[in-house]
Amino acid sequence: MQSSHGLRRLTAISVAATLSLSGTFAGAADTDLTPAGAERAGNKAGTIPAWEGKDTPASGWTVDKPRGEFWQHKNDKPLYTIDAGNVDKYSASLTPGQIALIKETKGYRMDVYPTHRNCGMPDWVAANTKRNATEAKMASDGVTLEHAVLPGIPFAAPKTGAEAMWNYQTRYRGMAVSFPAFYTVLSPRAGSDEWLDASEDMDIFFPWGKKGARTPADVDHTLSALSFQYKSPAALAGQGAVGLASFGSNPGEVSYYFPGQRRVRRMPSYAYDAPQIGMENQYTVDQTFMFVGNLDRFDWKLVGKKELIVPANAFGMYDFKANLRDVFQPKFINPAMRRYELHRVWMVEATVKPGQRHTAPKKTFYFDEDSWMAVVSEDYDAQGKLWKVREGFPIPVWETGACDLETFAQYDMIGGRYLADMVTVGSGKGVRWVTDSNAPRYRLDYYTPESLRARSER
Repeated sequence: MQSSHGLRRLTAISVAATLSLSGTFAGAADTDLTPAGAERAGNKAGTIPAWEGKDTPASGWTVDKPRGEFWQHKNDKPLYTIDAGNVDKYSASLTPGQIALIKETKGYRMDVYPTHRNCGMPDWVAANTKRNATEAKMASDGVTLEHAVLPGIPFAAPKTGAEAMWNYQTRYRGMAVSFPAFYTVLSPRAGSDEWLDASEDMDIFFPWGKKGARTPADVDHTLSALSFQYKSPAALAGQGAVGLASFGSNPGEVSYYFPGQRRVRRMPSYAYDAPQIGMENQYTVDQTFMFVGNLDRFDWKLVGKKELIVPANAFGMYDFKANLRDVFQPKFINPAMRRYELHRVWMVEATVKPGQRHTAPKKTFYFDEDSWMAVVSEDYDAQGKLWKVREGFPIPVWETGACDLETFAQYDMIGGRYLADMVTVGSGKGVRWVTDSNAPRYRLDYYTPESLRARSER
């Protein structure tokens, strides 16, 4: 197992080997940086190219067709493969969690491909981001996003870890993301071959996400609204929930429908490290989407920037025509469906505040500089041992002109199981990124307990 010693070692390497926080943007001209605040230039070694700008699909693509078949670099071949036999050679370019996965999981490997820096944003989102350089600000508590022009990156030149976290939580995803069908997949317990494949549908609405410029105050400080319902297995079928998340200025609200009771119950403590219902204590609320929720239980440190091998352009994880069991294998995800590239990433370290509690009192996050996607994250237990390793699978989203990640995986290094969520593989339907719609589900009154009850009891 990797320990806190391994984390300290990586921190030291990050600070020594990469740009200092004070020097990254100091004196940089606009032409030196992308709209997201990343360095336009490649690295000196030539292993990371200059920023390419936003990606476009081959002609003929529609949302009913697998995205990977229309990606212009779909025929790329791996440059090299990292496995247990050569992982030490590449350890300086891997996180402690990635190293542990390779060394401790028999057969686990990472195929590394040419790097494509193809995450952009629409011009009007870039304009909002530029305004944020002087307008965005955190509240006096250091963890609440008080003001920003959205959609746009609040802090393209972050000074704190909390600012970097908000860059991720406010990433441009359109005004909504809809999942007509998807799975939450949990691998079997030791000695069993029984999977938990929970099928669901879900909508996530961002009241600030439509084209234009809005602030948290303009949308009553509502970050997002979510609605989902289980279709299977039988033990979960019919259960569903609605929830509102805030910009950190007030607690989120969750209401849950239990079909056996035929009632909706408010869940005032369904946040932070609360176990998610039906997931066999393998999945907490704030682990969703790599991280969701308020930041107030942790101190957030922006450690530095480093060149790391991370998930990127992972179209295989969104192939809704693929077979579920071909992709999600007993110990790990099929390596052929994962894709890794060398990118510059920001590292953020979270440590639980004195007087607060959390089952994972230390967390690390790694954000791709071009997109602010949380591509890798790690949880450490109370003894400082590496506990859970998450990988997010980003892709360019052609509808929005930006990049996003929905599907992610989480490996329990102590318990030996893994989980993946927002999985459209095997569902027959892909993710829908919605940029403009007047449909009822893209209004806040769709996400009330009353609306949930009416839909659930039909």
